[in-house]
Amino acid sequence: MPTEPKGRFVWYDLMTTDQEKAIDFYSEVVGWTTEDFPGAPTRYAMWKSPEGANVGGSTQLPADVVQKGVPPHWIGYIATPNVDNTVQEAVKLGAKVLVQPADIPTVGRYAVLEDPQGATFAVFTAAGDTPGREEGPHVGEASWHELYTTDYKAAFDFYQKLFGWEKDQAMDMGDMGVYQMFSRNGQMLGGMMNKPDPNMPSAWTYYFRVPDINDAASRVTKKGGKILTGPMEVPGGDMIVMGADPQGGTFALHEKRS
Repeated sequence: MPTEPKGRFVWYDLMTTDQEKAIDFYSEVVGWTTEDFPGAPTRYAMWKSPEGANVGGSTQLPADVVQKGVPPHWIGYIATPNVDNTVQEAVKLGAKVLVQPADIPTVGRYAVLEDPQGATFAVFTAAGDTPGREEGPHVGEASWHELYTTDYKAAFDFYQKLFGWEKDQAMDMGDMGVYQMFSRNGQMLGGMMNKPDPNMPSAWTYYFRVPDINDAASRVTKKGGKILTGPMEVPGGDMIVMGADPQGGTFALHEKRS
């Protein structure tokens, strides 16, 4: 019997101001290919890993949304057995609904939420098989999920109640505070901490696994992106880079060495 996917990150969408250039950038940096979703009212290009796994997609930010000041960004989708019930529970816990539950024909049902500290995420119930995998991420897939927030303890409490995430190791980062890692079914998913700059928005950052961090970092700058942090080693010996794509969307890369 398949494992219940509740609480698993299953999809990653890039909302951007220049879809063609974004596709070119990430295809070069992460090694993805794309396949257009048939029948979409506007182009929706699905990301595929080097192994052919569906990772997420990209779409053009509508002009009216850009005019409201919404920047290019990534949004992660978290699996739940019932989107409508999860939205109701999230609202009770203090979340805001940004996009009401809606169906994607033949694909599933989703909604977009803002957690009580202001970070955006989506919930998703698949019509058929849920995307993603239970075992560890392969190259080209998301391997870490990091939340910068106003109150990491309250944020963890919210997500724990909503998805059943488990509190894992906590790391004292000195002046930066505590970095609280979290797991699902015993597998580490990511970490969360208070944002170092109060002017930063609360937001999730998604790390995509690459085979060689230095090669990937060189491709970031070659294709017009910016390196914000790294390459640097993190506890355990893995290597990471945090960057911004040419349109300003932030992302991170991860080379697994441990």
